[in-house]
Amino acid sequence: MDAMFEKAVPSVDTSARYSGSEDTLEPIDRAAEKRLLLKLDLHVLPTISLLYMLAFVDRINIGNARIQGLEKDLNMSGQDYNIALCIFFIPYILVEVPSNIIIRKVAPSTWLSLLMFSWGVITVCMGVTKSYSGLVVCRFLLGLFEAGFFPGCLYLISMYYKRYELQWRFTLFFSSTILAGAWGGLFAYAVANMTGVGGYNGWRWIFIIEGLLTVVVAVLGKFFIPDWPETSKFLNPDERALLFRRLREEAAEATMDTLDKKSTKRILSDWKIYVGTLMYFGVVNTGYSVSFFTPTILKQLGWTAVRAQVLSIPIYVVACAIALITAVCTDRLRHRYAFTMIGVLVATVGYVILLAQKSVHVSVRYFAVYLITSGAYITQPITLTWLANNMGGHYKRSVSTAVQIGLGNAGGIVASNIYITKQAPTYPVGFGVSLGLLWLCGIACTVFCLGLWLENRKRDRGERDHRLQLPPDEVANLGDSHPRFRFAY
Repeated sequence: MDAMFEKAVPSVDTSARYSGSEDTLEPIDRAAEKRLLLKLDLHVLPTISLLYMLAFVDRINIGNARIQGLEKDLNMSGQDYNIALCIFFIPYILVEVPSNIIIRKVAPSTWLSLLMFSWGVITVCMGVTKSYSGLVVCRFLLGLFEAGFFPGCLYLISMYYKRYELQWRFTLFFSSTILAGAWGGLFAYAVANMTGVGGYNGWRWIFIIEGLLTVVVAVLGKFFIPDWPETSKFLNPDERALLFRRLREEAAEATMDTLDKKSTKRILSDWKIYVGTLMYFGVVNTGYSVSFFTPTILKQLGWTAVRAQVLSIPIYVVACAIALITAVCTDRLRHRYAFTMIGVLVATVGYVILLAQKSVHVSVRYFAVYLITSGAYITQPITLTWLANNMGGHYKRSVSTAVQIGLGNAGGIVASNIYITKQAPTYPVGFGVSLGLLWLCGIACTVFCLGLWLENRKRDRGERDHRLQLPPDEVANLGDSHPRFRFAY
């Protein structure tokens, strides 16, 4: 069985990445390190951030299309809209782990741009479909092709940066999804004036134009998306050596570059992956609820569709700013847990206001949407980075990222079905379930923090040193199970 794994997944030789032993290496040149970080920031983040913004716009633009006549033109009624949302997540959940294994063997520039090109075509098809069944099929295919993009990007980013450099960079990347909400509202507002062009209603042009833009950017993305550090063309040999040295020194021998039966068992039996998934599941429900239903909620506060779309823009701008400030703080303080709980508490206040909305002014309800959105985007990116920080080795990080995002996105299925049409505009089930799941996230974060702290204590006392007696090839492939690895919380 091990031989089968070795043939299927070639190991990565890390011996050639470094010159000299740790004892003979010169101290790291801090000026060169700063230049390297700037170069990474300029080459790794901008392209995939732009691409992911388009991905998220293509995913959530159905919310803006809804208030511009989508349901009427496709003869939708009852829970049809919710079903169209829900069907997206079935392939999205199932395909993420296989996709992250594929991307490890394929150049990210090729795989990610191919996925993007495919979902861009599907988005255009959503704009020309003539029936509700056609919309459902397109949403299913959209989920299939988008599935591998987000975990692939998170995996790629995490292979370039050290632990406490990662949250700021990842939140910059993740902020593209927050800005996608603002861009989607602004774009829908502009496209509303295209009703009648080509015989199409305005909502169709939302899909058509955004889909065509995605296709064009995907073709260009092939030439700008970075590949793995081992093969990236923008690094010279000295920069590559410095990059790997920095990562190796922090990893403390926690490598997992071979996927065999023993390493697979270690991955699948790691409690941290499943608690990390619960963290993400609990908060991502709020993230999707905001994306899918904010235009509808704002319209039902008594505003026109156009005004609702415009007033959704500052909500996302404020959330983006708060998320970035939080990222700086959590990296500089080298702490994650307290910030996840701050986000949970902020969003909780917003949900309580909306659950009692019959007795509060409309302006207070609008402010509640700010609180929910900002709270969600404080916590959500940290849950992803926090788990990645505590995964050692290529394959461990690849699979854990895909499992967390894949299974965690079941929160999107929940979000798609709890805002029951006949309960509008108060949505007691929607807001109540979202609040409950938010606190599931809070509880999971607490368990995760406590578990990491206890495990570090055990390693400090030498209670995991027996693993060093394993065969050398297994010790070299322990990942974060290596006794010298310490967890971040």
